Amino acid sequence: MTRASRAGGSDGRSDGSGVNVASSEKTARAVIIVPVLTRQPRSSGDEAGQGRPRPMRAPQARLEEAIGLAGAIDLDTVHSEIVTINDPRPATLLGTGKLEEFAAIVKEREAELVFVDHPLTPVQQRNLEKALSAKVLDRTGIILEIFGRRARTREGTLQVDLAHLNYQKGRLVRSWTHLERQRGGAGFLGGPGETQIEADRRILQEKIVKLKRELETVRRTRDLHRSKRRKVPYPIVAIVGYTNAGKSTLFNRMTGAGVLAEDMLFATLDPTLRRVKLPHGTIVILSDTVGFISDLPTHLVAAFRATLEEVVEADLIIHLRDISDPDTIAQAEDVARILHDLGVDAEDERRVLEVWNKVDLLDESTREQMLDRGSGPAVAISAVSGEGVDRLAALVEERIAGALATVQVTLTPEQASEIDWLYRNGEVVKRMDREDGGVTLTVRATAAIRKEIAGRFGGAAQ
Repeated sequence: MTRASRAGGSDGRSDGSGVNVASSEKTARAVIIVPVLTRQPRSSGDEAGQGRPRPMRAPQARLEEAIGLAGAIDLDTVHSEIVTINDPRPATLLGTGKLEEFAAIVKEREAELVFVDHPLTPVQQRNLEKALSAKVLDRTGIILEIFGRRARTREGTLQVDLAHLNYQKGRLVRSWTHLERQRGGAGFLGGPGETQIEADRRILQEKIVKLKRELETVRRTRDLHRSKRRKVPYPIVAIVGYTNAGKSTLFNRMTGAGVLAEDMLFATLDPTLRRVKLPHGTIVILSDTVGFISDLPTHLVAAFRATLEEVVEADLIIHLRDISDPDTIAQAEDVARILHDLGVDAEDERRVLEVWNKVDLLDESTREQMLDRGSGPAVAISAVSGEGVDRLAALVEERIAGALATVQVTLTPEQASEIDWLYRNGEVVKRMDREDGGVTLTVRATAAIRKEIAGRFGGAAQ
């Protein structure tokens, strides 16, 4: 086996241990461990709530989600358990007694993989594999496997590969039982060269640089498409939410598209955009994005920045919640946290519209009560049955109609070079050329572009 293949090329989607989970021909038998730490970590990066504990998630809900994550890559769960941890061990996370207990379960159930639903350090992952005599994946690893299987477009594949290599780089030590130095120089007298681990890190770093370069090309193409949409200009409405909240089902209901929609975590990964005509004729671009999840790995968010820019650029964001899920409040907090990381305030009611989905799964009285609500802070719908979707479309149009307006820009002859920018970023509905060489343009644009016009032209824009 060559060094490059052992280092885990981007096409193999190995997690660094040399075992390819997502592309294995047979279904692997898995043991799922959900550690519950009694001392919850503090949130970080939230200026409004620094020092505030992260939202408590119900252990049973976490267990069900972990089983769902395993099922998303066709793992056969032979045992699952919630483990309370008072004092996490730096070397193994779990205590000695629990390790012995799980080692016996792995051997008895002939499990090939142990999924620990918690971030693991490279050392913890290596030590757990030795103690349990089985392959170990943490939460980040399992999400990467799912993303690797779901990616369909070139952009999605590149983003998954980049995130995977960044994750794998810190875990190369797990792949090696030898760290001898390669001999440098020529003949028999060459001095010590770089270690095998250093060589593999260098190979991975070269691949990472190459992927970033390719992603930059994709990003420029996406920016070009986005600028064309601005020129039309059709407002962007992005659907975001916790994974399996029903985003693709709602997208299909509103657009008539055939996007994959299954009762499965991360059923779709690549963003999809479709043009939609709302009840009173307003045309918008509806965007279906990747689902969010708690503790989404930081480097995954960074790798998917180009995709998530569709959310950042959106004129209106539909935050879709599975209102039938007992853990819906914690899920909403997780979505708000990721939106905050992207620079979006989830509590901005002018830009974020909260929608409660799956009311058809509630009892009859609660369902009718929600569907009969007025405008309120949220809209209740069932994307499957279509209940409440018409009212949602009307509310989206009401929000968007206020975002589309015209602005009059008067340019002097010296500003003639700016005319092209206005044509590229807005829809020029009227043009009047003056005798002095100046021009007055009436431009139809979204609120974001109008704000940019005001900043760019100052008093010349009215």
